[in-house]
Amino acid sequence: MNPVRVVSGPVAALDRASVDTDQIIPKQFLKRIERTGFGEFLFYDWMQEPGFPLLRPEFREASILATGRNFGCGSSREHAPWALQDFGFQAIVAESFADIFSVNCGKVGLLTVTLPPADVRELLDSAPAPATIDLAAQTVLLPSGRSVEFPFDAGLRERLLNGWDDIALTEQLEPEIARYEAERERSGPDVLTLG
Repeated sequence: MNPVRVVSGPVAALDRASVDTDQIIPKQFLKRIERTGFGEFLFYDWMQEPGFPLLRPEFREASILATGRNFGCGSSREHAPWALQDFGFQAIVAESFADIFSVNCGKVGLLTVTLPPADVRELLDSAPAPATIDLAAQTVLLPSGRSVEFPFDAGLRERLLNGWDDIALTEQLEPEIARYEAERERSGPDVLTLG
Protein backbone atom coordinates (compact mmCIF):
# COMPACT_ATOMS: atom_id res chain seq x y z
CA MET A 1 0.00 0.00 0.00
CA ASN A 2 1.28 3.46 -0.82
CA PRO A 3 1.68 5.93 2.05
CA VAL A 4 -1.19 8.38 2.49
CA ARG A 5 0.00 11.78 3.69
CA VAL A 6 -1.69 14.61 1.78
CA VAL A 7 -4.69 14.38 -0.52
CA SER A 8 -5.30 17.53 -2.50
CA GLY A 9 -7.51 18.25 -5.45
CA PRO A 10 -11.00 18.94 -6.70
CA VAL A 11 -13.96 17.78 -4.61
CA ALA A 12 -16.90 15.84 -6.06
CA ALA A 13 -20.21 16.30 -4.26
CA LEU A 14 -22.66 13.47 -3.59
CA ASP A 15 -25.20 15.06 -1.29
CA ARG A 16 -26.95 11.88 -0.16
CA ALA A 17 -27.18 10.30 3.29
CA SER A 18 -26.98 6.60 4.16
CA VAL A 19 -25.42 5.50 0.88
CA ASP A 20 -25.01 1.75 1.33
CA THR A 21 -22.38 -0.56 -0.09
CA ASP A 22 -24.79 -2.14 -2.56
CA GLN A 23 -25.36 1.29 -4.07
CA ILE A 24 -21.61 1.93 -4.14
CA ILE A 25 -20.89 -1.36 -5.96
CA PRO A 26 -23.91 -3.55 -6.81
CA LYS A 27 -23.73 -7.26 -6.04
CA GLN A 28 -23.67 -8.41 -9.68
CA PHE A 29 -20.12 -7.02 -10.02
CA LEU A 30 -18.62 -8.95 -7.10
CA LYS A 31 -17.44 -11.93 -9.14
CA ARG A 32 -13.79 -10.94 -9.33
CA ILE A 33 -11.09 -11.36 -6.71
CA GLU A 34 -8.69 -8.70 -7.98
CA ARG A 35 -8.80 -5.28 -6.33
CA THR A 36 -8.77 -3.43 -9.63
CA GLY A 37 -11.33 -2.91 -12.37
CA PHE A 38 -14.26 -2.02 -10.12
CA GLY A 39 -14.24 1.73 -10.78
CA GLU A 40 -16.31 1.42 -13.93
CA PHE A 41 -19.13 -0.10 -11.86
CA LEU A 42 -19.10 2.52 -9.08
CA PHE A 43 -22.67 3.68 -8.34
CA TYR A 44 -23.65 1.67 -11.40
CA ASP A 45 -27.43 2.06 -11.14
CA TRP A 46 -27.22 5.74 -10.26
CA MET A 47 -24.77 6.43 -13.09
CA GLN A 48 -27.56 5.44 -15.51
CA GLU A 49 -29.74 8.30 -14.22
CA PRO A 50 -29.53 11.62 -16.11
CA GLY A 51 -28.35 14.32 -13.76
CA PHE A 52 -26.57 12.02 -11.30
CA PRO A 53 -23.99 14.34 -9.66
CA LEU A 54 -20.90 12.25 -10.40
CA LEU A 55 -21.66 12.47 -14.13
CA ARG A 56 -20.82 16.18 -14.06
CA PRO A 57 -17.68 16.76 -16.17
CA GLU A 58 -16.12 19.00 -13.51
CA PHE A 59 -16.12 16.06 -11.07
CA ARG A 60 -14.20 13.68 -13.35
CA GLU A 61 -10.79 14.57 -11.93
CA ALA A 62 -11.88 14.77 -8.29
CA SER A 63 -9.64 13.06 -5.77
CA ILE A 64 -11.95 13.83 -2.82
CA LEU A 65 -15.60 12.80 -2.46
CA ALA A 66 -17.79 14.84 -0.11
CA THR A 67 -20.98 13.09 0.87
CA GLY A 68 -23.75 12.75 3.45
CA ARG A 69 -23.78 11.10 6.86
CA ASN A 70 -23.63 7.34 7.41
CA PHE A 71 -21.74 6.70 4.18
CA GLY A 72 -20.92 3.05 3.49
CA CYS A 73 -23.70 1.53 5.59
CA GLY A 74 -24.99 -1.95 4.79
CA SER A 75 -22.97 -5.10 4.34
CA SER A 76 -19.24 -5.44 4.81
CA ARG A 77 -18.18 -5.27 1.20
CA GLU A 78 -14.46 -4.82 0.56
CA HIS A 79 -15.29 -4.13 -3.06
CA ALA A 80 -16.86 -0.76 -2.14
CA PRO A 81 -13.55 0.88 -1.13
CA TRP A 82 -11.87 -0.84 -4.08
CA ALA A 83 -14.42 0.67 -6.50
CA LEU A 84 -14.12 4.16 -5.00
CA GLN A 85 -10.33 4.00 -5.12
CA ASP A 86 -10.27 2.54 -8.65
CA PHE A 87 -12.59 5.36 -9.79
CA GLY A 88 -9.94 7.85 -8.62
CA PHE A 89 -10.99 8.91 -5.13
CA GLN A 90 -8.20 9.08 -2.56
CA ALA A 91 -10.34 10.41 0.30
CA ILE A 92 -13.97 10.62 1.36
CA VAL A 93 -15.30 13.33 3.66
CA ALA A 94 -18.61 12.93 5.50
CA GLU A 95 -20.31 13.61 8.82
CA SER A 96 -20.11 9.90 9.65
CA PHE A 97 -19.25 6.52 8.19
CA ALA A 98 -20.37 2.97 8.84
CA ASP A 99 -17.67 1.46 11.06
CA ILE A 100 -16.93 -1.62 8.93
CA PHE A 101 -16.78 0.49 5.76
CA SER A 102 -14.28 2.85 7.37
CA VAL A 103 -12.15 -0.11 8.52
CA ASN A 104 -12.19 -1.59 5.02
CA CYS A 105 -11.13 1.77 3.56
CA GLY A 106 -8.23 2.00 5.99
CA LYS A 107 -6.98 -1.43 4.96
CA VAL A 108 -6.52 -0.27 1.33
CA GLY A 109 -5.35 3.28 1.97
CA LEU A 110 -8.59 5.11 1.18
CA LEU A 111 -8.81 7.98 3.67
CA THR A 112 -12.12 8.57 5.46
CA VAL A 113 -12.40 11.96 7.16
CA THR A 114 -15.21 12.88 9.54
CA LEU A 115 -16.07 16.58 9.76
CA PRO A 116 -18.89 18.55 11.41
CA PRO A 117 -22.01 19.14 9.25
CA ALA A 118 -21.18 22.80 8.48
CA ASP A 119 -17.72 21.90 7.14
CA VAL A 120 -19.08 19.05 5.03
CA ARG A 121 -21.74 21.44 3.72
CA GLU A 122 -19.03 23.89 2.64
CA LEU A 123 -17.32 21.14 0.64
CA LEU A 124 -20.62 20.02 -0.92
CA ASP A 125 -21.67 23.56 -1.85
CA SER A 126 -18.21 24.61 -3.12
CA ALA A 127 -17.52 21.53 -5.27
CA PRO A 128 -15.57 21.19 -7.48
CA ALA A 129 -13.39 23.76 -5.67
CA PRO A 130 -10.24 22.07 -4.38
CA ALA A 131 -9.52 21.05 -0.80
CA THR A 132 -6.44 19.65 0.89
CA ILE A 133 -6.40 16.93 3.53
CA ASP A 134 -3.20 16.65 5.56
CA LEU A 135 -3.24 13.39 7.52
CA ALA A 136 -0.06 14.16 9.50
CA ALA A 137 -1.52 17.46 10.73
CA GLN A 138 -5.07 16.04 10.81
CA THR A 139 -6.42 19.11 9.05
CA VAL A 140 -8.58 19.88 6.05
CA LEU A 141 -8.01 23.11 4.16
CA LEU A 142 -11.49 24.02 2.94
CA PRO A 143 -12.18 25.95 -0.28
CA SER A 144 -12.78 29.11 1.80
CA GLY A 145 -9.18 28.94 3.03
CA ARG A 146 -10.24 27.93 6.52
CA SER A 147 -8.32 25.03 8.08
CA VAL A 148 -10.26 22.60 10.30
CA GLU A 149 -9.00 19.72 12.40
CA PHE A 150 -10.45 16.22 12.27
CA PRO A 151 -10.20 13.27 14.66
CA PHE A 152 -8.40 10.14 13.49
CA ASP A 153 -7.37 6.85 15.08
CA ALA A 154 -3.67 7.09 16.02
CA GLY A 155 -2.82 3.51 15.04
CA LEU A 156 -4.49 3.76 11.64
CA ARG A 157 -2.90 7.16 11.10
CA GLU A 158 0.58 5.65 11.62
CA ARG A 159 -0.22 2.77 9.29
CA LEU A 160 -1.46 5.07 6.52
CA LEU A 161 1.37 7.58 6.85
CA ASN A 162 3.87 4.72 6.49
CA GLY A 163 1.96 2.73 3.87
CA TRP A 164 1.72 -0.35 6.12
CA ASP A 165 -1.03 -2.79 5.21
CA ASP A 166 -1.65 -6.03 7.15
CA ILE A 167 1.04 -7.87 5.18
CA ALA A 168 3.64 -5.16 5.83
CA LEU A 169 2.83 -5.27 9.55
CA THR A 170 3.26 -9.06 9.57
CA GLU A 171 6.57 -8.78 7.70
CA GLN A 172 7.83 -6.46 10.44
CA LEU A 173 7.42 -9.38 12.85
CA GLU A 174 9.50 -11.77 10.74
CA PRO A 175 12.38 -12.07 13.27
CA GLU A 176 9.95 -12.98 16.07
CA ILE A 177 8.09 -15.42 13.81
CA ALA A 178 11.38 -17.08 12.74
CA ARG A 179 12.52 -17.32 16.38
CA TYR A 180 9.22 -18.88 17.43
CA GLU A 181 9.31 -21.40 14.59
CA ALA A 182 12.91 -22.34 15.43
CA GLU A 183 12.22 -22.75 19.16
CA ARG A 184 8.80 -24.33 19.28
CA GLU A 185 8.53 -27.94 20.25
CA ARG A 186 7.45 -30.23 17.44
CA SER A 187 5.73 -33.57 17.87
CA GLY A 188 5.66 -36.28 15.30
CA PRO A 189 8.11 -37.31 12.62
CA ASP A 190 10.53 -34.90 11.02
CA VAL A 191 9.40 -34.93 7.41
CA LEU A 192 12.77 -33.72 6.23
CA THR A 193 14.48 -36.95 7.34
CA LEU A 194 11.86 -39.35 6.00
CA GLY A 195 12.89 -40.87 2.79
